[in-house]
Amino acid sequence: MSEKALSIIIPAYNESKNIPLVIPGIIDFCSKHNYQLIIVNDGSIDNSKELLNEFSTNECVTLIHHKINNGYGGAIKTGIAACETECLVTMDCDGQHLVDDIKDLYDKLLLHDADMIVGSRKGLKSGSLSRSAGKKMIRFIIKRLMPLPIYDINSGMKLYRADLGKKYCKICPDSMAYSDVICLIFINKFHKVIEWPININQRKLGESTVNMKTAFHTIYEVFNIIVLFNPIRIFMPIALTAIVFGILWDIPIFLRGNGVSVGAMLSIMFGILTLFFAAIAEQLSQIRKRDL
Repeated sequence: MSEKALSIIIPAYNESKNIPLVIPGIIDFCSKHNYQLIIVNDGSIDNSKELLNEFSTNECVTLIHHKINNGYGGAIKTGIAACETECLVTMDCDGQHLVDDIKDLYDKLLLHDADMIVGSRKGLKSGSLSRSAGKKMIRFIIKRLMPLPIYDINSGMKLYRADLGKKYCKICPDSMAYSDVICLIFINKFHKVIEWPININQRKLGESTVNMKTAFHTIYEVFNIIVLFNPIRIFMPIALTAIVFGILWDIPIFLRGNGVSVGAMLSIMFGILTLFFAAIAEQLSQIRKRDL
C-alpha cells in the first residue's frame, strides 16, 4: 500500500453515543483518500473503548487508549506522537466537523505552501450563548496582547505540518486551551498560518464540556504563552503606566512645596521594578525560545 498522505487525529472522551454515528463515515473517507485515522480514547468511563475496538481491524485506523483522562490537549499530543505522515489534522468526535472539509484544507495548505491552516467558523452560529461569549472574550484579549491574523483561533479543526506539531506540542497545555496555544506558537515562531472557511453541524448527541470556566482557563494559558514569547508586551505598559501615574500624581504636591508623596514614590518604584522584571523575563524568554 502507498504511503499515507495525512493523519486525522480525533480525541474521544465519553463519546459512546456519537462513535457509531461519526466514526464509520470518517473511516470510509480515510480509506478513499489513503489517510490515516488516529483515535485517542482519553480515559473514557463509558463504553467508548469497546465501541472503538470494533474498528481496530481496519488498516487505516490506529487506536490508542489512555487509562486515565489526560485532557483534550493531552489526547491530541498522544495522537501527534503516533503520527507518521507529513501533515495532520485535528477534529472532534461529536460530529460537528465535516470530513469533506479536510480535503479542501489540505489542498489549500499545499497551494499556499502554508505551515498551518485553520478551519474558520466565522459567520456560523455557535453552539450556545456561553460558548460564543467565551470565544469572543478570548479573541478580544489575545488581539490586545499580540497581532492576530487569524479570526477563529480556537477552532478544533486545524491542519498543520506534523514535524512542527511534534516540536511545539510539548509546551502546549493538556487542556482545551491546546487549540488556541498551538496556533499562537505557530504565529509567534513566524510560520505561515492561514485560515479557510469550513462548515459545521450541531453536536449529534451528548453534551459539550466547554463552558465559561474553559474560557477563563484558556485566557490563563494564552497569557502564559505570550509571556514566554513576548514578555515586554505584557510588562512594559504596566511599568510605564505606573511611572507616569506616579509622576502626574506628585506634580501638584511637589509644586506646593511638599516634596514627594509616599503614594507617588511607591507607584514610581513599582514601575521601575517592573521594568527590571521585564528585562529579566525577556532574557529568560530568549533562552527558552532557543530550545524550540
